[in-house]
Amino acid sequence: MNTSERPQAQLLTNPRSDRVREVAKLAGRSARQRQESFLAEGPQAVREALRLHEARRLAGGAGVVEDVYLTAETLARYPEFGAVVPPRMVTAEVLAAMSSTVTPQGALAVCRFIDSSLASVLERSPRLIAVLVEVRDPGNAGTILRAADSAGADAVVLTSGSVDVYNPKTVRSTVGSLFHLPVVVGVDTRDLLTALAGHSVTVLAADGYGDWNLDELQDASAARRLAPSSLSVNEQDARKPFLEASTAWFFGNEAQGLAPEVLEAAGHRVSVPIYGSAESLNVGTAATVCLYASARAQRG
Repeated sequence: MNTSERPQAQLLTNPRSDRVREVAKLAGRSARQRQESFLAEGPQAVREALRLHEARRLAGGAGVVEDVYLTAETLARYPEFGAVVPPRMVTAEVLAAMSSTVTPQGALAVCRFIDSSLASVLERSPRLIAVLVEVRDPGNAGTILRAADSAGADAVVLTSGSVDVYNPKTVRSTVGSLFHLPVVVGVDTRDLLTALAGHSVTVLAADGYGDWNLDELQDASAARRLAPSSLSVNEQDARKPFLEASTAWFFGNEAQGLAPEVLEAAGHRVSVPIYGSAESLNVGTAATVCLYASARAQRG
């Protein structure tokens, strides 16, 4: 049945109905964990959720979208939203009662949890992984996830103690990237380091006091690319990490950075140079620079 043949859905008008209350509860972590569902709010997030839903269904798997709630104005503007999952039509007041935002954008989807297992990520021989170690700020987590998506990373891993990736603020800050690449949650840092070593993945720890400067690693990568046969390898060069290698970048907590034991266990500590007077870089910004440096080196 195409969308033009579907019967008109009954308009939901009561912002205090049981259905509205149940959807609104997903703004809280306990309800999300109990129902294994989360909210995708706004046209961009809903669009990407529906694309993933359709791709998985076409591949013979289970979809990810349970319900879509739209105002009439939103459906008129984005008619494609009604082509994958029959939407439930709501008034603006109902959508506001469901939403976790002050100014909802006319579209909301209830989605099933979509995180992947670490084993499934590693068995695909990933080249680039972003690891969030106890990153607790939803905005920073979303920025790193979006940067990883943009840089073509193979996965994002959030260790235990990091922000809930299904927190509505985190989901919004990914701007749809949550639905684009595998995300692993709740991993023990020591178990992760062991698993990465077993799959020959180099661990680079982003650290303001790192032994290596990201600029010199990029210069070395460019030199190898331009004239690989003419390079002489001295002892220092032999110890220098290759950005071209399969890599997991570790990014730490906003206030404390990476814990000493994580820095000790990591293969290499790498700093991002600061040329101006700023004391440090925001972790989301630093992650973007680091991930793009690896992406460029790996693509030659």
